[in-house]
Amino acid sequence: MGAGAEFSILIPAFVAGLIVLATHVPLGQQVLRRGIVFIDLAIAQVAGLGVTVAGAFGSDPHGWQVQVAACAAALAGALLLTWTEKAWPAVQEALIGVLFVAAACVELLLLSNNPHGGEHLKDLLTGQILYVSLSQLWPIALFYAAALALWFGLRERLGMVGFYVLFALVVTQSVQLVGVYLVFASLIVPALAARRFAPRLSLAVGYGVGVVGYAAGLLISLLTDLPTGATCVVTLIGSFVVVAALSAVAPAKLRAEPAGEPVTVH
Repeated sequence: MGAGAEFSILIPAFVAGLIVLATHVPLGQQVLRRGIVFIDLAIAQVAGLGVTVAGAFGSDPHGWQVQVAACAAALAGALLLTWTEKAWPAVQEALIGVLFVAAACVELLLLSNNPHGGEHLKDLLTGQILYVSLSQLWPIALFYAAALALWFGLRERLGMVGFYVLFALVVTQSVQLVGVYLVFASLIVPALAARRFAPRLSLAVGYGVGVVGYAAGLLISLLTDLPTGATCVVTLIGSFVVVAALSAVAPAKLRAEPAGEPVTVH
């Protein structure tokens, strides 16, 4: 395979990364402000459990039954967390962790007797971003465009339930594209990188860190034959470290005021 053909396989993967970042950067900043940074891991794991349950009943991995199962599981998890945030707000982060562990363990139990269980679990965690096609991405891109319009247009009216539901639907699609680890990194790492910058710059910084992280990860993975998902997670973190260092020496007018307590949206 020629160099041009090798690099061409990165185009759909990079487009998938851009689509994921489009929604995850603003949602990740909201998650960080609310102090519930592990919600994405929990919801992604619950969505993965829905995929596993559908597979256990013989559903086509790319069929509509799997999509319904993943969305239903993620929505159930989101609504459960909505209730726990109202009932026990002081321990919400701990309950999110419990949900993640519970979903992961149930998934392991379901896969314990599956000869391909290890491969299935690896795909859910690290994703198969190199195997996506442009035709597969169009429906997801349209859905994410609608999600972005809803977020930026009606964010103040969504409330807690609306936020959790929108978040669950977005993460459900992302985890099937890029895996649980990259979903978490795409949400939290750009948000961490942008938090030291002024609000007017936060989205631009977040998107910049995400784009550079994905581009570098895909390129390094291609050149070294390392696992793509894990490589992208590491390069995203590397981009964050560079930007965090730059934020320490940035002019005061570019930096944010000291952060207060996490904000809860009611």
